[in-house]
Amino acid sequence: MNEIFLIVIAYLMGSIPTAVWTSKAFFGIDIRDYGSGNSGATNTYRVLGAKWGTFVMIVDMLKALVAVKLAFFLPYEVHGDFYLVNMQLGLGLAAVVGHIFPVWAEFRGGKGVASLFGMVLGIQPNVAICCVGIFILVLYATRWVSLSSILASLAFPVFILFIFNEPETLYRVFAIVVALLVILTHQKNIGRILKGNENRLPILKHRDRRRQKSEKEND
Repeated sequence: MNEIFLIVIAYLMGSIPTAVWTSKAFFGIDIRDYGSGNSGATNTYRVLGAKWGTFVMIVDMLKALVAVKLAFFLPYEVHGDFYLVNMQLGLGLAAVVGHIFPVWAEFRGGKGVASLFGMVLGIQPNVAICCVGIFILVLYATRWVSLSSILASLAFPVFILFIFNEPETLYRVFAIVVALLVILTHQKNIGRILKGNENRLPILKHRDRRRQKSEKEND
């Protein structure tokens, strides 16, 4: 009974529509009516700017991270580490599902990448940091947040299965499911990437201008 109660709490925490409430409270708009129509951190960054995009990303991460830590309210020491890992996964997934299908925002949420990262950070911080490294490198090279998220999520099961060799079977399965879930929620982005018309994050513009100028001079 306590487990079910905490899972419901985790879902409700994940359902907090950070981007929607922020856009309505400070700008009088619904972020889902602008840009990509998504209520995640990336669309917030594009529409409302870096400050608010960063704020939304941090809060969305914290929702899942705190949800994972709810497992410590249960007597896991009685049941062992396997029980603790299972509960952390269940609570984290409940928060991620809440973010994607938020009860507080007509079940129209974000893609869950930031919340997934917060969940992994709460359970396996070393793996999370490695995935962030992949994300930053790809973002620096391409300025495509979607591609960065996809490649970081694909790296996640690689780190879990082969590099860190996580012994828990359920966590290994979870890593594979996460990669598939991110690919599933980014199908439209993948199509735009293949066509070359995916939106790029407005960062490193000076680098791109220098590169274009250098290419023109070489021509």
